[in-house]
Amino acid sequence: MNYSFARATTILFLILSLFITSCATKKPAAKTTKKPPVTTKPTPPKTIVQKPEAKLNLPQVDREFRAAWIATVANINWPSKNNLTTQQQKDEAIKILDLLKEANFNAVIFQARPSADALYTSDLEPWSYFLTGEIGKAPTPFYDPLEFWIKEAHERGMELHVWLNPYRAHHTTGGPITSESMVKKMPEQIIKLRNGMYWMDPSDEKTQDHTAKVIRDLVKRYDVDAIHIDDYFYPYKEYNGGKDFPDNRTWAAYQKTGGNLSRADWRRANVNKFIKRIHDEIKAEKSYVQFGISPFGIWKPGFPEGIKGSSQYDELYADAKLWLNQGWLDYFSPQLYWKNDGPQSFPALLKWWESENTQKRHLWPGLNTVGLRDVSDRPGEIVSQINATRSILKNSAGTIHYSVDGLSKSPAMYNAVKSAYKTKALIPTTPWIKVPALGKPILFAENVGNLVNLKWNSPEPQKAFQWILYIKYGENWETEILDKNQNSKTLPLTKDGKKLSTVAVKSVDRLGNESEYEAKKF
Repeated sequence: MNYSFARATTILFLILSLFITSCATKKPAAKTTKKPPVTTKPTPPKTIVQKPEAKLNLPQVDREFRAAWIATVANINWPSKNNLTTQQQKDEAIKILDLLKEANFNAVIFQARPSADALYTSDLEPWSYFLTGEIGKAPTPFYDPLEFWIKEAHERGMELHVWLNPYRAHHTTGGPITSESMVKKMPEQIIKLRNGMYWMDPSDEKTQDHTAKVIRDLVKRYDVDAIHIDDYFYPYKEYNGGKDFPDNRTWAAYQKTGGNLSRADWRRANVNKFIKRIHDEIKAEKSYVQFGISPFGIWKPGFPEGIKGSSQYDELYADAKLWLNQGWLDYFSPQLYWKNDGPQSFPALLKWWESENTQKRHLWPGLNTVGLRDVSDRPGEIVSQINATRSILKNSAGTIHYSVDGLSKSPAMYNAVKSAYKTKALIPTTPWIKVPALGKPILFAENVGNLVNLKWNSPEPQKAFQWILYIKYGENWETEILDKNQNSKTLPLTKDGKKLSTVAVKSVDRLGNESEYEAKKF
């Protein structure tokens, strides 16, 4: 019995050992079928985009003020008639703006208040007869013409300057006077002249207060770049049949207060006070809005020597030299509507005004593009005057063309001016107007095959008015001035056998100030 038990125990031990050994032995790997390799198209090497290490020496872009007057009085330029539909008015406006943009203009001077009336929504003065054919009648379907012009000009990279006449109350082409007219609403301040026009008395405090209120209202409510007034202060004498301006009421009131100025000096003092007031009130409302004046081109005969003609100082009671000397404006545009030689020499007058520009304000003369007289080649003369401003005014050159009809109705003139403005230009900077610096743009670059897609924006999009794009192939820089809504571009990595090496971008504010650049190197 014991022998059998021992034998059984031995057999059990051997079986258990074999089982443990078999569990410890590795199983052979399962056979797998080898799959063929997946074939894919090779990925092109990506362009490495990085920031340049050294500061870039970017080229300067052209700077020049290039503007045209858009006259609405008597339907001279726009709208062409006072019975157009809203859509027809808009179409005409866009046609004018596109014409100017194509010729590389960068500003329009739009007459929004031709004669104590409004081509915009106003609680102070009535809708203009020149807009709808009836004083006080709004356009139908309703729109705000000034707002429309501002929007369309800005979208094309052009400034919009609001042009107004400070004292003219009714034009002879302005239709019948109705109860809506300011002639009826300010009867004591408004005087009828012998040619049929009505004029506000510049020496009346209520005239000055009313016009100042109109200008403050425009600056406050509209996104304008400048307020612009022209040469109509006291009226030209022929408007009143050669007779003196009939301001006996206010002159007598002045004398009663013990005033001791001569009548001429008193008139000039009233205009001077008004000019300074308008300048100061514009700046108080929006410091960046510019104030421009376009007076008659001759201050007095004999200034400079040899100049003949009318005297704005003695006839219009406008001491424009004083305003320029004092810097009560941001730009000064004397109407130099004469040819280069003769008794009203364009370059002689421009040089004289430049010598009086002691405060170094912008000096951008007005050119008579529509009706320059006594020249055989009007387009050639205008181009020579553009070139004269560039020579005399250097880095702050500029011109304003009177009027846009001189361009739109004369292909020869348009092509000549377009050739003179062959590349786009920024407006000259205005360093005496202090504004916060623009933030550096944000630039994105993405390589797609043989192209690179660029996109950029500003950390302060409401302040960016334009862009400057700098592109470098090999060692050559190219520059582009782009409108605000043009914030992307696709470039080839190779052009004319040269590789794209660097791209940079700057933002530009509405005063022409440039931001610091942002750049990418390829």
